[in-house]
Amino acid sequence: MRDAVGSFVGWPSDLIFPDAETPTRPTHKVGKGISRRIESVASQKEVPSRKLKSAAKDIPTTSGTKSQIMMRLEKMVDESDIMHGAIRSIDFDEGVFGAAHFEIIAKEDMQQLFEHDELGIAVIHTYIWYMYVTLMRGTELFCIFLPFNSGNGGHWVLVAMDLSRLIVYYLDSLSGDWSKYPSMKKTVDAAIIKFRSKKNYRNRKDITWVRVQCPQQNNSVDCGFFVLRFMRDIIALNRIDIPKMYFEEYKSYSRAHLDEMKDELCQFIVDQRII
Repeated sequence: MRDAVGSFVGWPSDLIFPDAETPTRPTHKVGKGISRRIESVASQKEVPSRKLKSAAKDIPTTSGTKSQIMMRLEKMVDESDIMHGAIRSIDFDEGVFGAAHFEIIAKEDMQQLFEHDELGIAVIHTYIWYMYVTLMRGTELFCIFLPFNSGNGGHWVLVAMDLSRLIVYYLDSLSGDWSKYPSMKKTVDAAIIKFRSKKNYRNRKDITWVRVQCPQQNNSVDCGFFVLRFMRDIIALNRIDIPKMYFEEYKSYSRAHLDEMKDELCQFIVDQRII
C-alpha cells in the first residue's frame, strides 16, 4: 500500500478497491482509442462553488428527462465505433490520483449515464477527473477521498480521511455503518498508521470514525451517484470538516441533483473529445 499524496484524490487509485473484484468492468474487444491527458499546470485560484456554477451554467437540466447535452453525447456515441465494440483509453495525470493512471471507456459505461444505471469504476474515475479539473486546481482539500465498492458490482460508499486529525468520515447512502465492511476499515486504519509513520507524525491517538448522517437513496441503483455527489458537495462547499448531520445545504438529494452531475460529466466528455 503506497503513501497518500496531497492532491485531489490523494489516495492512490489502486485503493479505490472492492472486496472481491472491480465492479462493472466488462471484457472489451480491441478497438480504436484515443488518449487524452490534462496538463498538470494549476489554473487560477477561484472559490470552488463559483467554479462549479460557472462550469454548469450552460447545462439545462430537467428532472426525469434527458437534457440537450446528454442527447447530444448519446447521438455521438450512437454514431461512433464504440457501438461496435471499440473503446476509448483515457490517461489521467498524476495530480488526479497521486499516481499515473488510465481508464477504459466503452459502450456499457456510457449506457450507465444515459440510462441512469448502476455506476462502475470507469464512470466514477471519469467524474473524479472532472472534479479535479473543474473544482480542485489551485485549491487545497482537508481530506482524502476513498470511494469503496463492496465487490461484484455491489454497493458504493465514501470514506473521507482527515490525516492531520486522525478522523475518518463514513458516508453511506444506505443504513448502517463501517461494521458492514470490516476488511475495508482494517485496511484504511492500517494505511493511515503506515502513512503517518512514514511522515514521522508523533501523535499516537486513536483513529476516530464518524458516521455522517447523509442523504439516503430510495432505490437500488443510486449509490454510485450519491458517492460522487458527496465528494462534489464537500469540495464545492470548501469546509474544514464534514458535519455529522451533513450540510444544511444538502440534507437530501432529488433526482435533479443527480441529473445535474450526469449533465456535467456529459459536457466534460464532449469538451475533452473523449468520444
